[in-house]
Amino acid sequence: MATVFIPPLMQKLTGGERTVDVEGKNVREVINNLEVLHPGTRERLVDGFKLKPNISVAVDGETTPIGMLEKVGEDSEVHFLPAIGGG
Repeated sequence: MATVFIPPLMQKLTGGERTVDVEGKNVREVINNLEVLHPGTRERLVDGFKLKPNISVAVDGETTPIGMLEKVGEDSEVHFLPAIGGG
């Protein structure tokens, strides 16, 4: 199972857990399975069928441009991060 690192502002949804082991072959499946374990998490991360514009995801230390479609391995680490904008 992939290890999902829960952002501090979402940890009340996971009962204070900082990490959660979740099954999934891509980020979308991980989020859907995380929602089953901890209701409310999907709403904080997803808008419609894609990540919210203020959220980025990193899988195994690499921020991914393809978001929900990024593959996740059995031993992957998944981090949800605030997106950084500039101008």
